[in-house]
Amino acid sequence: MCIRDRVSTQSTGKMLVSTRLARTSLQRPSLFRPRFSVRRAGNTSESSESGNYGAISEVPSFDAYRREPTTDGEANRLFTYFVIGSSVATFSPLVKSTVANFLDSMNPSADVMAVSSAEVDLSAIAEGSSIVVKWRGKPLFITHRTAEQINAANSTDLGELRDPEVDNVRTKKPEWLVLLGICTHLGCVPLVGKGDYGGYFCPCHGSHYDTSGRIRKGPAPKNLEVPPYKFLDENRILVG
Repeated sequence: MCIRDRVSTQSTGKMLVSTRLARTSLQRPSLFRPRFSVRRAGNTSESSESGNYGAISEVPSFDAYRREPTTDGEANRLFTYFVIGSSVATFSPLVKSTVANFLDSMNPSADVMAVSSAEVDLSAIAEGSSIVVKWRGKPLFITHRTAEQINAANSTDLGELRDPEVDNVRTKKPEWLVLLGICTHLGCVPLVGKGDYGGYFCPCHGSHYDTSGRIRKGPAPKNLEVPPYKFLDENRILVG
């Protein structure tokens, strides 16, 4: 046998083996082919898959339990309103309580409130004298005014004032004047009982205040600030 005939014979043998393997693979079930088919109850038709290699699993029908669709729009709206109203009535107190607790947590604590207020005894302050106390880290001027100082403050023409303000608006009792001792120009501390008007004088830039703490001359734009305070009795005040 020549070499050409030998090669032809080997090629023919390989083709026969390939053909047999292909036929065998078609006859055997594929590993990826489903082993069972599913049908709904009441459907007697078998699966169209070729080769049924497992039992048929029937899925029960739940059609009898399904609610028929309604076409009553008014009933649907009433049900929706009922659900919304019930939800609002249920969750409104919870939301209100949560918001109230959150806002309450932002309030200053008791120790902070204690530091923010100061009680001052006025019985030791003689008429015509002043004291300086510390309140919230700032100087506080408390002056026991004389009748002359009160008259001078009341007789001032408001047209002459840069920041017009009546004296009785700045005091709760005419004889007591409570002021924040910070100049409204650049924040210096004025001197008590000094200046051209017998009230307060800021040595930093020359602002003059009268006996009511109102600016009369100098660069300050506003009167001395009156802090919030109240009288606890005749001889005690609570500032803050």
